[in-house]
Amino acid sequence: MPQETPPPRTGDVLSQRWERLALRDAEAIMREIYGIAGAAQPLSSERDETFRIAARDGRAFTLKVAGPAEDAAALRFQDDVLLHLAATAPGLPVPRVVPALTGGSCLRPDHGPARGRIVRLLTYLEGEQQHRTQASAAQAANIGRMLAALAAALAGFGGRPPRTKLLWDISNAMELAELTGAVDPARRPAIEAVLDEYARAVPPLAGVLRRQVIHNDFNPHNILIDPAAPSEVAGIIDFGDMVFAPLVNDLAVATAYHLAGDDWAELAGALIGGFHAALPLRREEIAVLPVLIKARLATTVVIGEWRAADRPLERDYILRNHAAAWRGLQRLSALSSGDLARLLPRDP
Repeated sequence: MPQETPPPRTGDVLSQRWERLALRDAEAIMREIYGIAGAAQPLSSERDETFRIAARDGRAFTLKVAGPAEDAAALRFQDDVLLHLAATAPGLPVPRVVPALTGGSCLRPDHGPARGRIVRLLTYLEGEQQHRTQASAAQAANIGRMLAALAAALAGFGGRPPRTKLLWDISNAMELAELTGAVDPARRPAIEAVLDEYARAVPPLAGVLRRQVIHNDFNPHNILIDPAAPSEVAGIIDFGDMVFAPLVNDLAVATAYHLAGDDWAELAGALIGGFHAALPLRREEIAVLPVLIKARLATTVVIGEWRAADRPLERDYILRNHAAAWRGLQRLSALSSGDLARLLPRDP
């Protein structure tokens, strides 16, 4: 029987609860705050309420209403990043911040259905979520190149996220040990082995890894593909998990989501190769990449099982990546160092 899981830390946004908004509430927010009339459609989201707004004039927007425990500074940081990308890398397909009628963003209404919660509006990006498309080596390589382009643009951003800890940040992987009691006993030894490997391999290199603001959630739900060109990336969404961390962590996150299918080795190699061709990895980054990938997979398994136990009505959404993460972790853990090396670029 699993051990009792410790309670989440105070202010943990993954554990917050709130009363959900109706579609008419989202439409009222659009009219009153942004002066836009349109129909709302709910979109899946883990840490806020998100709606697609089809405006009557033909435009489309993404309305985001934060959970009550979200940090206002963190949301302003997200908008600052998007404004930076709009100014310095206008070719990147990322959402644009839409100001309110009164100007500015990250507003906290003092009345109405979103009273006391932070409201933001972004342009809506068209495209098919990558997990709904047919994966290919060409697509994976382009995903790697797009991530590299985003990383290069973010390297010039001088802002920093608030000093809060995010469980999805690989840099905090050792703190998953507090939650392993929620993991199925059959999977727990594999998770603990990854955490042990991380403790041996990552801290000694922490001082030499390149660090910057990273997207930190480059997964197939946040990558949009052009339906007319299924190997091309049409959009990047969801900047809600950004952290200041080693650059290579971003590549580890992206690679972790390409290990479930039968052609996983080809796809992972193409993605890493595409990134490396656009933004060359350094020797120490290549050395630590495998354990970082495994740490991200372990993170998905641990957080998924912990949160699914706490929120059984949301189990299907919470565990949407769980089975793929477990398969990927088993595959990587079974590889010899020589087999693993074949997925990686050669040392520069």
